[in-house]
Amino acid sequence: MAAPAYPAWVTRWVSGQWRNKKRPPTLRPPRTLALADKVANRREQSTEATCITEMSVMMACWKQNDFNDTPCAKEIRMFYDCVAKAEKERKNQNEDTLSSKGNLPSSKVNKLLKRFPQITRYV
Repeated sequence: MAAPAYPAWVTRWVSGQWRNKKRPPTLRPPRTLALADKVANRREQSTEATCITEMSVMMACWKQNDFNDTPCAKEIRMFYDCVAKAEKERKNQNEDTLSSKGNLPSSKVNKLLKRFPQITRYV
């Protein structure tokens, strides 16, 4: 099997020719190095339904009591407590801008990119 063909500058660089005070080859990127205007929108987290069991218990109680609220006050209170607790957790999670991995969500990245646009040409 034949050896891979490398460009000439690679063989000179590997052989040590660039160490004799000669300048190494400059690598030019094919495009300008600039950020894009926006990133792809993706789901930050999978949103799951909360308080499903409390809601089903409350609706079962309503059905048994012909949709009367007074006998189901305990179940209604449990459901509202669960909703308040879930809303509090969601609010605390939204206050923390960084996710557990330390990455910004795509919506916040797009806001920052709109706020600080990239200069693509000079005046």
